[in-house]
Amino acid sequence: MTTTEAPPARGRPRDERTRVAILDAAAELMLENGVDKVSMDTIAVRAGASKATIYRWWPTKESLALDAVYRQWSAAQAEAEPSGSVRADLVALLTPWSRLAASKPYARVIAALLNAAQSNPDFAVQYRAHFVEPRRERGREILNAAVRDGQVPPDTDIELVLDLLYGPIYHRLLQGHATVDDRFVRGVVDVVCAGLGIS
Repeated sequence: MTTTEAPPARGRPRDERTRVAILDAAAELMLENGVDKVSMDTIAVRAGASKATIYRWWPTKESLALDAVYRQWSAAQAEAEPSGSVRADLVALLTPWSRLAASKPYARVIAALLNAAQSNPDFAVQYRAHFVEPRRERGREILNAAVRDGQVPPDTDIELVLDLLYGPIYHRLLQGHATVDDRFVRGVVDVVCAGLGIS
């Protein structure tokens, strides 16, 4: 999947170990302190890299934050084969991601990225490509297969169903008024499946 990183500069090839060190340092610092309170200088020191290197690969702190969190969240992609059960497949899709998202203070980073996306149309495109589309695309595959199999009505608004699945999880993460756990995820899926007429 394409990331938000700037194209490699002409000259020396990118050092993968340095790139990973920068991404890890950025993720650690931003989770500890929030995006606004972290500087590129601080990230450079923790990563053992130069600030010029960071700016060559990521033109803004937000683009670095996006790639840093994406690197961690990409490990939570559901890879299970379709089970034939819409409910089971949706639970398998949402659970790894929701567990990871709730395991650390990602909400403060997400909020900062959302704020940047609201004020910067170019960054908004990058944000949706990293945070929205990867999970929604797998959800579309599950729901479209359910439509083809006759488990879901053919006139189902797939995008609306995806909003109903992900919306409550983001709401709890950002508002912090209640926990995001496996029971909650199963409850969200059960409500959505009931609305679709799936037992």
